Amino acid sequence: MQPHEYAPESLMMSYGYKPELSEGAIKCPIFQTSTFVFKTAEDGKAFFEIAYGKRQKQAGEEPGLIYSRINNPDLEILEDRLALWDRAEKAAVFESGMSAISTVLMEFLTPGQVVLYSTPVYGGTHHFMNHVLQKFGITAVSFDVGASDAEIETIIQANGPGRLGMIYIETPANPTNALIDMAMCARIAQRHSTDGRRVVTAVDNTYMGPLWQHPLAHGADLVIYSATKYIGGHSDVIAGAVLGHAADIQKIKVLRTFLGNMCSPHTGWLLLRSLETLKVRMEQQQANAVQVAAFLQSHPKVEKVYYLGLLDAEKDTAQYAIYKSQCLGSGAMVSFDVKGGEAEAFRFLNHLRLTKLAVSLGGTESLAEHPATMTHTDIPDAEKDRIGISEKLIRLSVGIEHYNDIIHDVQQALEYV
Repeated sequence: MQPHEYAPESLMMSYGYKPELSEGAIKCPIFQTSTFVFKTAEDGKAFFEIAYGKRQKQAGEEPGLIYSRINNPDLEILEDRLALWDRAEKAAVFESGMSAISTVLMEFLTPGQVVLYSTPVYGGTHHFMNHVLQKFGITAVSFDVGASDAEIETIIQANGPGRLGMIYIETPANPTNALIDMAMCARIAQRHSTDGRRVVTAVDNTYMGPLWQHPLAHGADLVIYSATKYIGGHSDVIAGAVLGHAADIQKIKVLRTFLGNMCSPHTGWLLLRSLETLKVRMEQQQANAVQVAAFLQSHPKVEKVYYLGLLDAEKDTAQYAIYKSQCLGSGAMVSFDVKGGEAEAFRFLNHLRLTKLAVSLGGTESLAEHPATMTHTDIPDAEKDRIGISEKLIRLSVGIEHYNDIIHDVQQALEYV
């Protein structure tokens, strides 16, 4: 019989775990320990050399467990399974999405460099780039959705082409669902890389999760997730992840060791559980979102709907072309402009019953929020106006409830607008 390659959803139950090493337990236990015993002093020396990046592991050599700030069975098994979805060489998990983002930025940027980022971008990322990195002599410069290669090049030239250290994009953008061409950004980064300086392309893929988009396949160096969202999927854990080439992830893990922002064993165990149902959850959420978006588009009190699935009606647009080239689905994030402004948006939000008024996304329950005054409140008003985060914009994270019930809830709340 020919060798069979299992799909990621099949491997989520067992990949990377050996029951015989844990008393035959069918599921990976929580390794709630701070430190691990070495068999010999020579083993301890070898483990530390690899963990601290002093040398690469030799053929057939297995890195050993040292200390849970450095490695832990729950984290290592989780990282192995996460890598399968994006076909990444390696992964690193963190205790929050922002710790994953900040560690990547700090590892691959140095004082004097520029990070070029797409807008809109998650509010926490925007703040870290424009306020925290500034303290380390790193400049954050943005480009808008729809910017061409030539327009981005003009921005780079205006800020010193030799200073570009990273292109950081979030696609689809939060909360407008606008798409950025990942392959184009990767080409620009490669064009500005030299033998002594590589421009890194990093993509925040949280909105699409590991199912509906694979940035590494389009030239990205790193893919970043707030694992709190679809990967965790139950609104009960805070976590982050970074995936990419083994050498890059090794650098990230070394910095993670000294920042101490690694994922805890218990968080890792919860994420292992969640990965088992990732595909079925995300497929149901997407199916529900298609129905909700169609309802909103036909409602007289809704001015505009922002949902990738609606791009099928705009086949002559650049956004549709990007969607077809890099997305494997339309996802479950739906934003819309209610007719009116903040007052009308708040009336809608205040009268939801089934859907919960809360930030975050990707959980089993449907959530709604007001980006302009909540998740993106730190973004300057002029920038919010330019990129479409208005007072009338509402963001929905569609859950796994029956779509008829979600639509009923949205419909009755719109009656108060």
